[in-house]
Amino acid sequence: MKLLAKLRIDAFMLGILASVAVAALLPARGEAAEVLDWATKVAIGVLFLLYGARLHPREALAGLKHWRLHTSVLAVTFVVFPVLGLALRVLVPSVLSQELYTGLLYLCLLPSTVQSSIAFTSIARGNVAGAVVSASLSNLIGVFVTPLLVMLMLNTAGGATVSTGSVLAIVVQLLLPFLAGQLLRTRMQWLMKHATVTRVVDRGSVYLVVYAAFSAGMVEHIWSGIRPLSLIALVGVCIGLLAVVLGFTTLMSKLFGFDRGDRIVMIFCGSKKSLASGLPMATVLFAGHEVGLIVLPLMLFHQIQLFTCAALAGRWGRQAAAAEAAQEVSAGEPAPVAGA
Repeated sequence: MKLLAKLRIDAFMLGILASVAVAALLPARGEAAEVLDWATKVAIGVLFLLYGARLHPREALAGLKHWRLHTSVLAVTFVVFPVLGLALRVLVPSVLSQELYTGLLYLCLLPSTVQSSIAFTSIARGNVAGAVVSASLSNLIGVFVTPLLVMLMLNTAGGATVSTGSVLAIVVQLLLPFLAGQLLRTRMQWLMKHATVTRVVDRGSVYLVVYAAFSAGMVEHIWSGIRPLSLIALVGVCIGLLAVVLGFTTLMSKLFGFDRGDRIVMIFCGSKKSLASGLPMATVLFAGHEVGLIVLPLMLFHQIQLFTCAALAGRWGRQAAAAEAAQEVSAGEPAPVAGA
């Protein structure tokens, strides 16, 4: 770790790159993919259990009441993103094919991620309680709003249906462990004294999500279904889209007077799109279409947002840790002697 610090290499980003490399060389298939899916779910459940145990109920309630933050995140997710998606129509057919543009617009209609948004907020020392509420609310609303937006803006063939299993999965995998952590908070304080535990689960769950997402792309061979120049153009568009949204959320959070913790929530929850929600929905909403090409923009955007937000989270987390260390040092310094 000291060597990495001297070389200015972020260990968290190194872990992300390692996850991608392993997925490219050894993607999970068949039973291994099923085991990976369950391992990821268990890791996320444990993560939210620890979040619940770490947060004081007053902090959780305050996060729930912060309506300005949550409505701002929802506005970016379901208003700003779709408007940007419609504006990108000018890139067809000179830059993007119609199929790729359909996928790009589709990703703009999806809800925010839950696990990675909250994990990155925690790593960056942001408002974790606010991130839990904003990200979970976005996913719950997105289960109903995204199919409606798809039918209104994409005119897909056939009817789009919404499964109650998506709502149940969010409740069981995220909210129930969080509430359990709140109830068991006093009994888990001995564990919460070890900051390494939460840090390992935080970052480990992100590594699992990255590996699972990239592994799925390798197994489905979605990277081979597009020409190299088209792929490069699509990557550039995804990077540009993320940059615009990151800039917008940063500016918006400052204009609304959010503090540092809330700005981090706004940036991470507002800029992300959920691969976990997007892939299952796509199989239903685009039945009979080239689903592989339609979800390719989402796959690329997902990887780009993970790399970018991981770098931001690591940087902001180190800055917060340095500021706390400086405060501790200054608090321990003796008061100056008069006349010295």
